[in-house]
Amino acid sequence: MWSGFSCTEQRFNMKKKFPIVNKVRQCRESKDAMKQSELGALVFVTRQTIAAIEQGRYSPSLETAFRIARVFDLGFEDIFSWHE
Repeated sequence: MWSGFSCTEQRFNMKKKFPIVNKVRQCRESKDAMKQSELGALVFVTRQTIAAIEQGRYSPSLETAFRIARVFDLGFEDIFSWHE
């Protein structure tokens, strides 16, 4: 089905970063070098999801973002912020 976008536009959109930035990697590494898989298990997502969140390729659901903050005993806004 035709989406109305050229192949170039579709490729650009796939590589676009989300406006939500985070400090998940810094928090995880400062907590006894916690592994991505360990954090994922604590917040009920996969290691791949944690990796994508850390790399800015995926914005977590609100529920997952709050769970991540709770693991590190921080507020939501201490870890996640919005940058346009």
